[in-house]
Amino acid sequence: ATGTGKTRVCVSLLDVLMRTNWAQRVLFLVDRLALRDQALDAFKEHLPNAPVWPKRDGYYVEKEFATDRRVYVSTYPTMLNEIEDDDCKFSPHFFDIIVADESHRSIYNVYKNIFDYFDSIHLGLTATPTEQIDHNTFKLFNCEDQIPTFNYCYEEAVNNIPPYLSDFEVLKIRSKFMEEGISKRTMSPEDAKKLLAEGKDPDAINYEGSDLEKKVTNKGTNALIVREFMEECIKSPDGVLPGKTIFFAISKKHAYRLVETFDRLFPEYKGQIAEVLISGIKGVYGKGGLLDKFKTTDMPRIAVSVDMLDTGIDILEIVNLVFAKPVYSYTKFWQMIGRGTRVLDENKLKPWCLGKNKFLIIDMWENFEYFKETPKSREVTGQKPLPVRLFEARLDELSASMEANNIDIKNSVIQHLRDEIAELPQNSVIVLEAHSDLAPVIEESYWKFISEEKIDDLRRVIAPVMRAKSQGDFKSMRFEINVVDMATAHLRHELEKYETIRDAVIEQIDELPVSINIVRKEKEYIETVLQPSWWHRFTYNDLDELVTRLGPLMKYKGEVKPGEEKLDIRDEVAEKKQVEFGPEHERMTVKKYRDKVEAIIKEMVGSNFVLQKLQLGQEITEEEVEQLANILMSRDPWVTKELLQKVYDNKRAKFIQFIKHMLGQEQLKSFMEEVSEAFASFIAEHNTYSEQQIQFILTLQTFILRKGAFDKKDLVKEPFTKIDPDGIIGVFKPREIKEIMEFAKHLVA
Repeated sequence: ATGTGKTRVCVSLLDVLMRTNWAQRVLFLVDRLALRDQALDAFKEHLPNAPVWPKRDGYYVEKEFATDRRVYVSTYPTMLNEIEDDDCKFSPHFFDIIVADESHRSIYNVYKNIFDYFDSIHLGLTATPTEQIDHNTFKLFNCEDQIPTFNYCYEEAVNNIPPYLSDFEVLKIRSKFMEEGISKRTMSPEDAKKLLAEGKDPDAINYEGSDLEKKVTNKGTNALIVREFMEECIKSPDGVLPGKTIFFAISKKHAYRLVETFDRLFPEYKGQIAEVLISGIKGVYGKGGLLDKFKTTDMPRIAVSVDMLDTGIDILEIVNLVFAKPVYSYTKFWQMIGRGTRVLDENKLKPWCLGKNKFLIIDMWENFEYFKETPKSREVTGQKPLPVRLFEARLDELSASMEANNIDIKNSVIQHLRDEIAELPQNSVIVLEAHSDLAPVIEESYWKFISEEKIDDLRRVIAPVMRAKSQGDFKSMRFEINVVDMATAHLRHELEKYETIRDAVIEQIDELPVSINIVRKEKEYIETVLQPSWWHRFTYNDLDELVTRLGPLMKYKGEVKPGEEKLDIRDEVAEKKQVEFGPEHERMTVKKYRDKVEAIIKEMVGSNFVLQKLQLGQEITEEEVEQLANILMSRDPWVTKELLQKVYDNKRAKFIQFIKHMLGQEQLKSFMEEVSEAFASFIAEHNTYSEQQIQFILTLQTFILRKGAFDKKDLVKEPFTKIDPDGIIGVFKPREIKEIMEFAKHLVA
């Protein structure tokens, strides 16, 4: 589990191995500079006499590799670049042991070359739950699947006496705009007038909650997040300022907006209380840097981070975590929680944190509900690298061209395949190991007579070698895969599959931001290919041109959002642990409110004839319903249909149905229960689905529970592209897609 002392145990083990001469030199691998500095600090503290690379002096960090040290701490990319360099300083026997920190990451597919190059003992460290680790990672460390050499879980650490890790509480908060989106319907009349005064048409504003900080930014929502945090957070001993806190933001722009909001709302602490901590900005790392100040000094209290602080950073005094973004990776989710689990060192207490028996997580995006539904299904392992998928897609296309007896397309596809093989990095360990397999396919004669047997061999032997292509424009590659798959479906006359992929390709093209100069140069071409007539008459060469001209532009698709609106309207809390009711705006927990209302109904049964009729199963008139509603509105707590819909999580039920439910005359299911039961039955009926297909169905369930609706185009976007980059079309056949669409649309109708 995160924070249980993996690094400390590892350093002790290395100390023993070095003192007994079992290990002369050690390589400790990390995936980020912040974790490198953290590991160097650990070696300095626990192995102070061991010569370590790199040396540090303030901001200065040694760049050139030395060969006279015993402990080497390096990032994976730095070491990979070194061993692939023709002038590599290290022989395969240089290190006696390699430690892979955070070994749950993409070690097998991306950095396995390091482990293949060095002939040494391998030790992997990870705080990731064992069921989430790719089986290839277990194999890399000579472990059986799901059976690590040693495992210590979070529950054991929390329940130990004294505890090794801190427990936490969760406060769920959702704003109205997060819940319902931003449109004229959801904003107040005053805000609509304000927008008109600013020259904006309220009728033209229509954004979903998930568009916040992506397609639209609203000062009011960020202000609500900051205000709610300052009200609810765990404070330092002075009871005024928050304790040390990490905000997990959606994007860099979002991070800066949140800090600006802190400065605007709390000007007395402007420039002090909150700082943006992201990789790539000057002055983050090193002694006296922003990260060091956050760890060791009173201010700043709040670090607003995008990815940098999500994993691996140890700050004992963290007492608040704010999930100001949705998270879709189960592994990353628990790594983020791990930033707060550290317990204090009683001998080194800081003035701003003199005690910590728990920490608080404020969840703005229902992340806990998301993982409660499918806690083991979000991290998809074993996914093929994009270069492998592209090569395999080309092989499918080659096979389809042969079936269609189209010689021109066949020859063009063969040339694409040969080009991809020629682009393989020759110094890669993967390529060198596959030398004998690659030798025949490099020859022109191999391609003169292509058969299905040869295609099968290429798929089985050559396609896996494509994972060596670790460089490239992967957004362009993903677009190319879609176009190739579409061409294959077209050649095979698979109309439904072709139309599904075609629509996804058109949508990607339509989302290109023509406000960027390099994209604007292709504006006329983009407008041409977006015409329906283009898709009725395109040729294979046209598709090649499409990939060549628009593929390189795909990297700009999510970078600058041309339609981003900047609003400044008041947002309000739509969901919290408490419910607000009555003319005095009283507040009470949802459970307590529900219990009080049910107690009132039971108390009134003896004296209210309408309730008595309902209890006897008799019909009542609309006038009697209205009379009962008026009585309940005058009671404490205030009771309305809207409040009942909220606390019972059922927006479809009528007022009288809630009353019957409380009297035991009618069983009301929440929307969550209805959807969950329907999906459970659907999965049971489709017992031939693969694990990936079940993961997709469970993700769709969570998506519907979150948003209450969906559209076909949603299924080729995140979070579904986390399961397969092509979304639903990469997981199911057209017939299956049609069945899933009909099933899901019925639920949200």
